[in-house]
Amino acid sequence: QVQLVESGGGLVQAGGSLRLSCAASGRTFSLHAMGWFRQAPGKEREFVAAISWTGSRTYYADSVKGRFTISRDNAKNTVYLQMNSLKPEDTAVYYCAAPRSAITGWEFGSSSKYDYWGQGTQVTVSS
Repeated sequence: QVQLVESGGGLVQAGGSLRLSCAASGRTFSLHAMGWFRQAPGKEREFVAAISWTGSRTYYADSVKGRFTISRDNAKNTVYLQMNSLKPEDTAVYYCAAPRSAITGWEFGSSSKYDYWGQGTQVTVSS
């Protein structure tokens, strides 16, 4: 089993920045890619960003490209999401996720390909 714990959420004004962290524990040697998803009230969960195991490949939703950066530190079993130029529409609960097996290409953006999920951290951007 793998446990994922997010941190770093909070309240920030529009234009501000936050950095989310996701610490993995348990059978972390089995992890491959890691991803971030978010869910706003009344909306479906959507893909935000993902990173391959080596960190050589990153993927972003169009809505966050150029503003968010995903990175990872495998020595610490931690993935980060640096969020800059935040907008009110970025308000959501942000979830860290990891698949049980290797994924590739379009699968990085599909929540159904991820098996392990954190409890989520709230990000609120005020206008």
